[in-house]
Amino acid sequence: MPAISLERAQAQLELYLAAEAAVLAKQSYEIQGRKLTLADLDAIQAGIKIWSARVDNATEAASGRSRAITITSR
Repeated sequence: MPAISLERAQAQLELYLAAEAAVLAKQSYEIQGRKLTLADLDAIQAGIKIWSARVDNATEAASGRSRAITITSR
Protein backbone atom coordinates (compact mmCIF):
# COMPACT_ATOMS: atom_id res chain seq x y z
CA MET A 1 0.00 0.00 0.00
CA PRO A 2 1.39 3.43 -0.88
CA ALA A 3 2.32 5.73 1.97
CA ILE A 4 -0.42 8.04 3.19
CA SER A 5 0.54 11.58 4.09
CA LEU A 6 0.04 12.80 7.62
CA GLU A 7 -2.29 15.53 6.36
CA ARG A 8 -4.47 13.02 4.50
CA ALA A 9 -4.62 10.67 7.48
CA GLN A 10 -5.54 13.53 9.82
CA ALA A 11 -8.25 14.74 7.43
CA GLN A 12 -9.78 11.26 7.23
CA LEU A 13 -9.62 10.85 11.01
CA GLU A 14 -11.41 14.20 11.45
CA LEU A 15 -14.17 13.05 9.09
CA TYR A 16 -14.66 9.83 11.05
CA LEU A 17 -14.71 11.73 14.36
CA ALA A 18 -17.31 14.15 12.99
CA ALA A 19 -19.40 11.23 11.73
CA GLU A 20 -19.20 9.57 15.14
CA ALA A 21 -20.36 12.76 16.86
CA ALA A 22 -23.29 13.10 14.46
CA VAL A 23 -24.33 9.49 14.96
CA LEU A 24 -24.03 9.71 18.73
CA ALA A 25 -26.18 12.83 18.73
CA LYS A 26 -29.00 11.09 16.85
CA GLN A 27 -28.22 7.63 15.52
CA SER A 28 -31.81 6.61 14.87
CA TYR A 29 -35.35 7.73 15.36
CA GLU A 30 -38.82 6.28 15.15
CA ILE A 31 -41.97 7.75 13.63
CA GLN A 32 -45.28 5.89 13.81
CA GLY A 33 -43.57 2.59 14.47
CA ARG A 34 -41.07 2.92 11.61
CA LYS A 35 -37.44 3.15 12.66
CA LEU A 36 -34.68 4.78 10.63
CA THR A 37 -31.02 4.17 11.47
CA LEU A 38 -28.74 6.86 10.12
CA ALA A 39 -25.37 5.12 10.25
CA ASP A 40 -23.46 2.14 11.57
CA LEU A 41 -21.63 3.31 14.68
CA ASP A 42 -19.48 0.17 14.83
CA ALA A 43 -18.20 0.77 11.29
CA ILE A 44 -17.44 4.41 12.09
CA GLN A 45 -15.54 3.49 15.25
CA ALA A 46 -13.57 0.87 13.31
CA GLY A 47 -12.65 3.61 10.83
CA ILE A 48 -11.51 5.82 13.69
CA LYS A 49 -9.15 3.07 14.89
CA ILE A 50 -7.76 2.56 11.40
CA TRP A 51 -7.19 6.25 10.72
CA SER A 52 -5.80 6.90 14.20
CA ALA A 53 -3.18 4.22 13.54
CA ARG A 54 -2.41 5.76 10.16
CA VAL A 55 -2.00 9.21 11.74
CA ASP A 56 0.37 7.70 14.31
CA ASN A 57 2.37 5.92 11.58
CA ALA A 58 2.56 9.03 9.40
CA THR A 59 3.59 11.14 12.40
CA GLU A 60 6.36 8.69 13.26
CA ALA A 61 7.53 8.56 9.65
CA ALA A 62 7.55 12.37 9.43
CA SER A 63 9.62 12.64 12.60
CA GLY A 64 12.09 10.00 11.47
CA ARG A 65 10.99 7.42 14.04
CA SER A 66 9.94 3.97 13.03
CA ARG A 67 8.19 1.09 14.75
CA ALA A 68 10.44 -1.32 12.92
CA ILE A 69 13.02 -3.17 14.97
CA THR A 70 16.01 -5.22 13.91
CA ILE A 71 16.59 -8.60 15.47
CA THR A 72 19.95 -10.26 15.04
CA SER A 73 21.01 -13.69 16.11
CA ARG A 74 24.34 -14.37 17.76
